[in-house]
Amino acid sequence: MSAPRLVLVHRRTQLEELLAEHSTLGAVEFFLAARGQRVQPLLIADEAQRRALELASGAAPADWRQAVVERAELSRFLFEPDDLVVVVGQDGLVPNVGKYLDGQFVFGISPGAPGVLCRHRAEDLAGVVAGSTPTRTSHRAMVEARVDDGQRLVALNEVFLGDRGHQSARYVLESGAAAEEQSSSGLVVGTGTGATGWLASLWGQNRPGFELPDADSDGLAWFVREAWPSATTGASLVAGLLAPDAELRLRARGSLVVFGDGIERDHLRLEWGQEVSIGRSERRLQLLRLD
Repeated sequence: MSAPRLVLVHRRTQLEELLAEHSTLGAVEFFLAARGQRVQPLLIADEAQRRALELASGAAPADWRQAVVERAELSRFLFEPDDLVVVVGQDGLVPNVGKYLDGQFVFGISPGAPGVLCRHRAEDLAGVVAGSTPTRTSHRAMVEARVDDGQRLVALNEVFLGDRGHQSARYVLESGAAAEEQSSSGLVVGTGTGATGWLASLWGQNRPGFELPDADSDGLAWFVREAWPSATTGASLVAGLLAPDAELRLRARGSLVVFGDGIERDHLRLEWGQEVSIGRSERRLQLLRLD
């Protein structure tokens, strides 16, 4: 039996991204100064992340294996069932990694101000790994899109279905016994975790007669963006809640895409006549919290 593995997930800092483009720190400083900005805040943030990664790596016992994964490498990284996945960065990095997990525990560390999902300090990890610090697990629901040709996509916050560009998406939407042909800016279906993000914005714009799901809820919420009523399309099915065992069905009336958590490059394609079902996934994100 192999030893446990600690997997550290991070993304390049803003300083690292600028260095990749401009090659030297001096060139970065010149680039920023020409725009009335200073490099010092980026240096501080970069050092904070480096320090957090160093402390997190040092928390693993000597007999544990370790791996470090940058966000751009996630789609090519093979997670193991017993990995402890430690996300070092901002909250948005948790959905990025969550879609590639299946039951592994996730612990979020923020190098700066605490977030909602990445709320702990790097110093907290040692006690978690050793089992000396009490923790609880938040079982976060995920949303899944299933296309009739076998394609699947899972997301922690929300999935979007619509046109790949800025044109209207044409489709038939089915919710329970109701069905309607629509032309819109797309459909968004999200979880309780996503209720503080895009869903919150859509809820505020539409003010439907329901509240968004709580963070630990199994329910989902959905919104149609800018449905256009016409002689052939309607705008009556524009928002609602989905019970844990319910789903929306959509039949494409043109070429559409489905992507999750804002990652457009990782998408599913639908052609005319294809159907997609969207509902709660059987997978959950297992988010560790200090008790």
